[in-house]
Amino acid sequence: MDQVLHHVAQTVEKQLDSEIERLDALDSGDLEAIRQQRIAEMKKRAKQKQDWIANGHGEYTEIDGEKQFFTVCNKSENVVCHFYRADTPRCSIVDMHLKALARKHVETRFVKLDVERAPFLTGRLKIRVLPTIALVKENKTNDFIVGFTDLGNCDDFSTEMLEWRIARAQVIEYAGDLLVPPAEARKQRALTLQSKKTIRGGHDSDSDLDLSD
Repeated sequence: MDQVLHHVAQTVEKQLDSEIERLDALDSGDLEAIRQQRIAEMKKRAKQKQDWIANGHGEYTEIDGEKQFFTVCNKSENVVCHFYRADTPRCSIVDMHLKALARKHVETRFVKLDVERAPFLTGRLKIRVLPTIALVKENKTNDFIVGFTDLGNCDDFSTEMLEWRIARAQVIEYAGDLLVPPAEARKQRALTLQSKKTIRGGHDSDSDLDLSD
């Protein structure tokens, strides 16, 4: 295992060295072109963010009924809709997490809809368990989070766990590993870091032995 990790570390170092060499080889004209491209991308992103906020993104809001649900989905490419009922305690837990995620993921519209106001839509989407979160992309409902089963089957799941589950439907921008839940990903990173430290420590020890000889 140590040999495998050492080989991976060497491969990564070679890739980094290669990228550094590539950047060093760029002339001033290339660097200026990259800078201008980056500035253009930043301006485009800023304009896009302004448009999202003007369209209700950045906040977790309640919509009035089925007609407004379709309006929201027509105006926003990515929508997270919490179907709830006021007398269902677990719906309040979802509200807390979605409020935080709405502020973080301005690229997506976060809304809630009382099922009592949407009998047709609730039946059409076959929503039988509350809370249910519908994940809509490009005006198509392509995924659902039903209850808390996908969130560890417990009431005290973390906001990042819900974020990861939503990200699997590709309706928010997410930089983490979509195949591994965040808590498990942290454990894996910690183990990898510890293994690298062990390998480096072993090499340092060997080097000391060589010098003493």
